[in-house]
Amino acid sequence: MPTFVDRTSGAPEPRQVLRPHAEHAFAAELAALAAQDDRPRPARWKLSPWAVATYLLGGILPDGTVITPKYVGPRRIVEVAVTTLATDRALLLLGVPGTAKTWVSEHLAAAVSGDSTLLVQGTAGTPEEAIRYGWNYAELLAHGPSRDALVPSPVLRAMTEGTTVRVEELTRIPADVQDTLITILSEKTLPIPELGQEVQAVRGFNLIATANDRDRGVNDLSSALRRRFNTVVLPLPETAEAEVDIVTRRVDQIGRSLDLPSAPEGTDEIRRVVTVFRELRDGLTSDGRTKVKSPSGTLSTAEAISVVTGGLALSAHFGDGVLRPRDIAAGVLGAVVRDPAADRVVWQEYLETVVRERDGWQDFYRACREVTV
Repeated sequence: MPTFVDRTSGAPEPRQVLRPHAEHAFAAELAALAAQDDRPRPARWKLSPWAVATYLLGGILPDGTVITPKYVGPRRIVEVAVTTLATDRALLLLGVPGTAKTWVSEHLAAAVSGDSTLLVQGTAGTPEEAIRYGWNYAELLAHGPSRDALVPSPVLRAMTEGTTVRVEELTRIPADVQDTLITILSEKTLPIPELGQEVQAVRGFNLIATANDRDRGVNDLSSALRRRFNTVVLPLPETAEAEVDIVTRRVDQIGRSLDLPSAPEGTDEIRRVVTVFRELRDGLTSDGRTKVKSPSGTLSTAEAISVVTGGLALSAHFGDGVLRPRDIAAGVLGAVVRDPAADRVVWQEYLETVVRERDGWQDFYRACREVTV
């Protein structure tokens, strides 16, 4: 029988679940910050804005507690995002796929409200009820419309509890459903015409949405809805070293939950994956000397994390536990070649003109050639 977790009574130990929520995985850090946080906190916030930013960016507390970075990027971006949540403006995290929008939104909600689970996942089939409310039809048929028959959405729950709600992939939601947020974000009320009532948001309520405009199936936000958000653009990592650091940290976190080898054992291969992705993304080799064609995919940091994690699993179960070129070659090929016709040509050209000639990359070249042909 499956184990169901009652959110009102806590959660299993982080080691018992495959992917613990941020507030559980980093409970010790959040508790340490709360204990030493003497700065003003907005209504119903678990931490002050300064402490929330410290939680995301990392730092060392006065008692020596180390707060690990959750986001590696410009500090001002995080400060603007946190400050937005302390106002009456909703926050829109915008960026190309793989720029940690979901990751940042989860950790923001965990640090601000202590709960990142109030979530609406945007898809082409997301109904209006997912944002407003639904009905318990058995109760509705038996007794008619009533508050007991109403099933609150995560947004409605956040309004009544004064907490943070997340809407993932907002631009994937149909435009008419998106616009149900306009009244909620502008008037901070949600009308319930069936009952002749309305729900007013209490202090502490806010909404974090994520969106990108690169994938297919995207619905543009109306100008009326976009005005209700303060938009923060999350960029791709500026330098290769920053991206290597991000990939190493995330792979290490994922690996611990899967009992995989430590990521630092394969730092050379992580650096190789990041270099390949950045060069193909930019259309230029890292030394600036050779132009290369770019494939159709985004080759994001998130995809690099996936490739390296898959390679670690291969090395653990079918290798010697150390990440090697043969462990990542197939993953790199799968990430680059999304369009079998056009992307394969791009990849083979890059392989022969760049990888083949690069000192110290011969093992990687041979491994890639083996899986490509």
